[in-house]
Amino acid sequence: MKNSVIKYSLLAGMLSVAGTAMAANEKTEMFNPLQSAVPSLSIAPDARGGSMGDVGAATSPDLNSQYWNLAKYAQMNGQGGAALSYTPWLRDIVDDIYMAYLAGYYKLGDSRALSASLRYFSYGDIELTSAPTPGGQVQSMGSCRPYEFAVDLGYSQMLSEYWSAGVALRFIYSDITNGMASDGQSATAAKAIAADVAAYYRKPIPLSETRNAYVGFGVNASNIGSKVSYDDGATEEFLPTNLRVGGNFEYPFDDYSTLALSLDLNKLMVPTAPIAPSKQPSETNEQYQARVAEYQKKYEDYQNKGSIAGMFRSFTDAPGGFSEELDEIMWSLGLEYSYNKKFFVRGGYFHESESKGNRKYFSVGAGFKLSMFELNGAYLIATSNSNPLNKTLRFSLGFNIDGLKKMVEE
Repeated sequence: MKNSVIKYSLLAGMLSVAGTAMAANEKTEMFNPLQSAVPSLSIAPDARGGSMGDVGAATSPDLNSQYWNLAKYAQMNGQGGAALSYTPWLRDIVDDIYMAYLAGYYKLGDSRALSASLRYFSYGDIELTSAPTPGGQVQSMGSCRPYEFAVDLGYSQMLSEYWSAGVALRFIYSDITNGMASDGQSATAAKAIAADVAAYYRKPIPLSETRNAYVGFGVNASNIGSKVSYDDGATEEFLPTNLRVGGNFEYPFDDYSTLALSLDLNKLMVPTAPIAPSKQPSETNEQYQARVAEYQKKYEDYQNKGSIAGMFRSFTDAPGGFSEELDEIMWSLGLEYSYNKKFFVRGGYFHESESKGNRKYFSVGAGFKLSMFELNGAYLIATSNSNPLNKTLRFSLGFNIDGLKKMVEE
């Protein structure tokens, strides 16, 4: 059991801070990524947002807004719709990890909407082994298929002509051993309840009698909830509570061509773990032990901190001070060109500080939309060949109720 948890932790670390090995080797002393459980909750699920460098807080409303900013559903033009997305993950390392995502909405009149999503993440097959004997021998304990899923329900409503807001409740389940345990240790699936709170602003700017530009702003605080435990509460870990803030500007060049520029800023609202000290050549054993004792006290405080207290503390607790707090902010920039609102070409860039994970990559994608359905694809291009996120693919297929009704009526 112990080894299986270690293997899962290593795999989860690759998911949450994929590409960190290069940063760790180059800048070991300053490497201090934020740590959280259920890392799959932070993975962009759909091809549209994924093709624009993982932006979506303020982009125009779409079927997958539940992840990016569910307040956008209240401003959707259609009656309702749903989208299914599939992402093979870390294919440069393994071939059996994937995520499936289903999201949709239904309008309750002109100003309100219900929405929901289901996320399933499979870690593939993991071989379980016992702890090594003094002679280095290990015993096979079989295999398991760790997985995580989350299901949520949201409600969004217009607050004024241009503002809308939304809230969602989410149930999270993470099973890393499939109930298998050994060595006298207990293993349980982690469960949590979390919420999203979001707001969205979108206003037209008249350019002529037939054309409008649009300016948008969005904010989404997601996964605000309880801590989780994999050992019956003996230890607890933070959910990846995240604050996403974004802006968008959409400009039509003519009656057919439109270009949209989007920028998102992300901050994980989890406390920063203290850094374990290493002995310096110039210090005595007593000085080193004093620093170790100080570290242990800080780490105990970190472990005992509640989720809500951790959210607020996360803005001021970085060991490196204000400069490290700035390093914890990820940013992404996306472009989307549309022709006649039917054909789309997209691109983007995502940036994370070397000391916090070193995820840096470009992304490209394309899509088309018809009256009944839409299809989108995305491809990730890492800035380093050693980044395991390189060559990540995403696919999304969506359907809308208005198009289906029209087809049936015809």
